[in-house]
Amino acid sequence: MKVRRNLLIAFSLLSLSVNAQRIKGSDTVLPVAQQTAERFMNQHPDARVTVTGGGTGVGISALLDNTTDIAMASRPIKFSEKMKARAAQKNIEEVIVAYDALAVVVHPTNPVKQLTRQQLEGIFRGKITNWKQVGGEDRKIVVYSRETSSGTYEFFKESVLKNKNYMSSSLSMPATGAIIQSVSQTKGAIGYVGLAYVSPRIKTLSVSYDNKHYAQPNVENATRKIYPIVRPLYYYYNAENKEAVTPLIDFILSQEGQDIIKKSGYIPVK
Repeated sequence: MKVRRNLLIAFSLLSLSVNAQRIKGSDTVLPVAQQTAERFMNQHPDARVTVTGGGTGVGISALLDNTTDIAMASRPIKFSEKMKARAAQKNIEEVIVAYDALAVVVHPTNPVKQLTRQQLEGIFRGKITNWKQVGGEDRKIVVYSRETSSGTYEFFKESVLKNKNYMSSSLSMPATGAIIQSVSQTKGAIGYVGLAYVSPRIKTLSVSYDNKHYAQPNVENATRKIYPIVRPLYYYYNAENKEAVTPLIDFILSQEGQDIIKKSGYIPVK
């Protein structure tokens, strides 16, 4: 009887480990990861999925440390991270689950409606310091950015700043929600957020990379490749754990999962 009970306990723990999945990383991916995980658990009552943010770098570090099953990322895995994985004899697999437009946001009362990439580079590098320099009011520009562990920070630096450094006095925020709150409360503020986070509390700017054609950040413009600041969003996992994570990844890539992505303000991959 005791042996049978021990076997039942062991079997229960095994089932729990197979059905329990941890997802960690990018704050950009967080909202849609939570929504798809909730829908997945509704359809699979035995499944347990926990989703937490912290940034892309945090998620990939957790994957390498075996403290998460899936790392959410808003940038590709770095060479240095690949080397750490190789040293730990881990084979990391990559899946693109959605695309995201990165919106440049300001206070709702700011009269400026559009900026070029060069103007954005000037602002975020500290070369342009007053809104009157770009057609706005005589008001100091307050720059909000993400922390260096953020994939959004990395992508904005690569795409908009052309890999030049941010100004040293930019205010680093730990999460996207903090940028929304700060920009909504600061009249001279500017920041950047994933499209799914855009709300009436802030105003989005049209952006041009060719100094001629300006486009607003929205799903339609991003899908048609009219809006220029668009990047893939990733799930990374250890190949050894493929069997356990496949049902969850298959769900987010399914028609139902991609419909959730589209309704949430992201661009589907299918």
